[in-house]
Amino acid sequence: MAQETQYNEDNIRSLDWKEHIRMRPGMYIGKLGDGSSADDGIYILVKEVLDNCIDEFVMGAGKTIEISIQGEKVIVRDYGRGIPLGKVVDVVSKMNTGGKYDSRAFKKSVGLNGVGTKAVNALSNYFRVESTRDGKSASAEFERGELKDEELLNETSRRRGTKVSFVPDDSIFKNFKFRSEYVERLLKNYVYLNPGLTIIFNGEKFFSENGLKDLLSESIAEGDRLYPIIHLKGEDIEIALTHSKTQYSEEYHSFVNGQNTTQGGTHQAAFRESIVKTVREFYGKNYDASDIRKSIVSAISIKVMEPVFESQTKTKLGSTDMGGDLPTVRTYINDFIKTALDNYLHKNPETADALQRKVLQAERERKDLSGIRKLARDRAKKSSLHNKKLRDCRIHLTDSKKERNLESTLFITEGDSASGSITKSRDVNTQAVFSLKGKPLNSYGLTKKIVYENEEFNLLQAALNIEESIEDLRYNNIVIATDADVDGMHIRLLLITFFLQFFPELIKDGHLYILETPLFRVRNKKKTFYCYSDQEKADAMEALGAKPEITRFKGLGEISPDEFKFFIGEDIRLAPVMLDKALMIEELLSFYMGKNTPDRQKFIIENLKVELDRVVEE
Repeated sequence: MAQETQYNEDNIRSLDWKEHIRMRPGMYIGKLGDGSSADDGIYILVKEVLDNCIDEFVMGAGKTIEISIQGEKVIVRDYGRGIPLGKVVDVVSKMNTGGKYDSRAFKKSVGLNGVGTKAVNALSNYFRVESTRDGKSASAEFERGELKDEELLNETSRRRGTKVSFVPDDSIFKNFKFRSEYVERLLKNYVYLNPGLTIIFNGEKFFSENGLKDLLSESIAEGDRLYPIIHLKGEDIEIALTHSKTQYSEEYHSFVNGQNTTQGGTHQAAFRESIVKTVREFYGKNYDASDIRKSIVSAISIKVMEPVFESQTKTKLGSTDMGGDLPTVRTYINDFIKTALDNYLHKNPETADALQRKVLQAERERKDLSGIRKLARDRAKKSSLHNKKLRDCRIHLTDSKKERNLESTLFITEGDSASGSITKSRDVNTQAVFSLKGKPLNSYGLTKKIVYENEEFNLLQAALNIEESIEDLRYNNIVIATDADVDGMHIRLLLITFFLQFFPELIKDGHLYILETPLFRVRNKKKTFYCYSDQEKADAMEALGAKPEITRFKGLGEISPDEFKFFIGEDIRLAPVMLDKALMIEELLSFYMGKNTPDRQKFIIENLKVELDRVVEE
């Protein structure tokens, strides 16, 4: 008989604030990650500090924020009112302490729970806060949340404001690296939502005069806009929208009190509903909702008193009320759009005509596809029962009302050996595998019909659950896992073409990655190094000394499942697929996948020469 486990007073333990944050960091900053994803924890740390600076700007204190990221160290400086000097230590080290509980001071604040900077403090090797106000200054320095030093200066000539410096703890954020593209995206959203605010990042200035109109101007190239961007503003609401000439699905950028709600929420649902109702009433036609919203590119920002989010990282709004004497979120948005958008369409008949033509075109395409869609769905359901293409994971989005799990990942592989190795090595809770059969079709220039007619594309779309809406995406991370040879590179390009052609927002929103796998294994009897470059191989050889065994991996199938688990576990290396905002997707696809073979060959030769010259110089 099993011995009974002792349970008494000695088993009861109370954690202090920093211990709890360090033991359960995911509760406070979402997933950890290494910086390869825009929602990785290191960017949440930056955002938590910046949110306080933004609140100062919103309150009319300080129009400039300076941020510097050099290596692993982050420095954020605002010119707001400064933290009250007697509370500098408390504000960054005592839970539920802050000025935002006083609704008179922060009625529509980004952060309301007094946790943000405490999480940054607890999860940093080094954390320093300095406040200057009324000609005096106070500072405090911490290590992993533990106070190490504090200082009070009676006289100083420094400008008022708050300066926070921190270095994320590398024992929690392993092998992390800040990617400037993700930081810049975060900062651009801040200036779009706060016209008049200037943010200087590593010497580069970010500023917006036109708010969400500027956001959409960058999100969709002018040549791809069906009509000029509609930009409407109210007291606590701002929207911008247009339709794409080439994009198939819907694209939304939504914000609450300056927070980018990437998972949407009640405000985004109301926005989608309101657009449909207003368009139907304006044209006097009961158009299908999917036809009205097809190809829409839009943004909405609202301000809510004491918003309720569905997680600490504030990616999805749960509030149904605007706060105070205002109506519900749904009613408020419906009323605004019904009036403002209807007025705009009456005053701009050319835009109204273009929008109606787009709706009618979408209606024709939907009806043309209706038959083949049904056949494709039936085929996908039948195939999912009888094939081994998808090895699913236990945690994924099964209900569109649930928040997508940030760790859920789908590996897209080619060949039985590679998919077999990943399947045996994966974390079955969060990682799924989809196995391709040979090279996918080059989808450039093809219509959405091909997605349903082509078995590989149809089953991949079904696996991702993105036929109706990208909001229903089952996996947060889509990882292309192919060999690093010519064939593998070609498969990568064909898959990226598929996503760019039919689901570009998956790339725009940072869901698509390339799996980086080691080129070499360098080992002796005591230690093994997996090396991703010639330089790493040279370093490993030097570390191991006399004649280590060196293996060159030629493909994923050569890596055993026992070894593969090291490459797709906590030390996984992912290269995000990013879009250059300066290029239209049509131009990008035309160059790389079109029939301009001589131009493409010239580009490859010239860039190869540059790369070879660089290698020779080194």
